[in-house]
Amino acid sequence: MLARLTQTKALHWLGRQLLNRDDPAAWLDPLAGAINPMWVQEYTPARVERIMAETADTKTFVLKPASRWTGFDAGQHVNICTEIDGIRRTRTFSLSSSPELWHKQGLITLTIKRLPGGLVTNWLHDSLSEGDILGLADAFGEFLVPQPAKPVLFIAGGSGITPVLSQLETMAASHYPAPVTLLYFVRTGNDIIGREKLEAIAARYPGLNLNIIATHEGKEPRFLCDADLEAIDGLKEREAYLCGPKGLMDLATELLQQRGLAESQMHSTFFAPPAPAALDNDQLGGEVSFTRSSVNVGSEGDANLLEIAEAAGLKPRYGCRMGICHQCSCRKTSGTVVNRLTGKVSGPGEESVQLCVSVPRGPVQIDV
Repeated sequence: MLARLTQTKALHWLGRQLLNRDDPAAWLDPLAGAINPMWVQEYTPARVERIMAETADTKTFVLKPASRWTGFDAGQHVNICTEIDGIRRTRTFSLSSSPELWHKQGLITLTIKRLPGGLVTNWLHDSLSEGDILGLADAFGEFLVPQPAKPVLFIAGGSGITPVLSQLETMAASHYPAPVTLLYFVRTGNDIIGREKLEAIAARYPGLNLNIIATHEGKEPRFLCDADLEAIDGLKEREAYLCGPKGLMDLATELLQQRGLAESQMHSTFFAPPAPAALDNDQLGGEVSFTRSSVNVGSEGDANLLEIAEAAGLKPRYGCRMGICHQCSCRKTSGTVVNRLTGKVSGPGEESVQLCVSVPRGPVQIDV
């Protein structure tokens, strides 16, 4: 027994030293992947079962993850990874199906809009085929259906409808007892994502008040306005969920605040990085010790810990690289870092930090 435990510990230690990860089974991924891509251990493989066009620039990808995937809650996001031109790429997308589909059929959907100039979204639209394999990480996010139930207002724009589709299906299936209103803004009727699903939900769910607003079909653009909000019963009691272009979300936040909604009543989700805080670069930088890997490296300016680690040849876990998903969080054992997004300065002792938004200010030790 002792020999077996010692061997296991040695295997894990060697795995961390060689590959900077705790899953020695992933060493066999190249061989396992060649036999069956669904056997890969480094990430959860998900096979593309179907691809369906939603609009001219949006497709829904039906995926079947390996059974070990842990599932999700309505409104959450997931990181997917794929290899493009020999380089592993990771991006974050909302799950557009309800958890019920996963529980009953082992399937999930991602509804993805092609972004002009976007490397991954264009590859997914142009090169991904049924039967191909994507890598899937654990779901994350707090854009969740209120528990206990409260009146809800959804304000979505364009592809921002995707997490809302998941939530609405879940609410309809559970006969959510409080009133729900959706204001969904699209450029034209041809740009409605999930039209059939929305209409089907509205038909069987009397608690939903569905409003789809085309912003560019009249003589003048038609955006969110006072009249839209004044028509909503009990607005001040609603939980507001905002998902869409930054301009719409900023406008919605301003109008809702004017009508007395508290910050705690407003929930938003986005994948564009927030504007970084203004930092004094003269105070940034320092020696970073990646203690588990026995690597010490100097840094200057506002390079974050993830960039510093990768420049030193390390491969720490990461997801969105924007400070949203927290998959790059790890333990800082000593030293001070500055959050690149908020400008907040950490304490000098042990705490969890996000590598992708943490900039060293003086010597820092990181458990990587």
